[in-house]
Amino acid sequence: MTTSSPAEQGALIEQVIRERRTIGAFKPDSVPTATVQRAIEAATWAPNHRKTEPWRFYSLGPTSQQAIINLLIETLTATKGAEAATAKANKWRGVPGWLVVTSRVPAAEVTGRERFVQTQEDYASVCCAIQNFSLVMSAQGLGTKWSTGDVTSHPEFLPRLGIDPQHETFVGLIWYGYPAVVPQQTRRPVHEVLFDRP
Repeated sequence: MTTSSPAEQGALIEQVIRERRTIGAFKPDSVPTATVQRAIEAATWAPNHRKTEPWRFYSLGPTSQQAIINLLIETLTATKGAEAATAKANKWRGVPGWLVVTSRVPAAEVTGRERFVQTQEDYASVCCAIQNFSLVMSAQGLGTKWSTGDVTSHPEFLPRLGIDPQHETFVGLIWYGYPAVVPQQTRRPVHEVLFDRP
């Protein structure tokens, strides 16, 4: 059995990071539960300053998905009309996998600036966890889309899933599945984003 060198391992990680994409269209095939659980387990190894492990992952089945789609239809009908609402709802129904990711609210005894700092740090940790999840899924030929659209900010979004917004804050609605289309992407060169300071 051969062991890859640190340089080879680093190159592989870099490749996975570069090849991950936000996927807008999925094939209808379902993803094995064990695959999703493995990615969530890896997600929980995100950096977490206070070791609060604030992330919570909710796997949405058909009933929960429909609850969110109903909320979408209600809100979109009011703003853009029934036709637009129906079209978007039909697109959402085609997404094979749904996760809602939240961050736990700090305990009541954490107050003042300490509460603010912990809230910020916990939110950042959950974002890192979502990135970990997305990278592991991508490495297995799967795609994800991290959504924070209008419906997710609706005050009824978490309650309709049985999640108490006084104890958890929304971070992302993650769609996942096998990509129907993998978009191309570019990034600015390092010299445009790296700045030296003496």
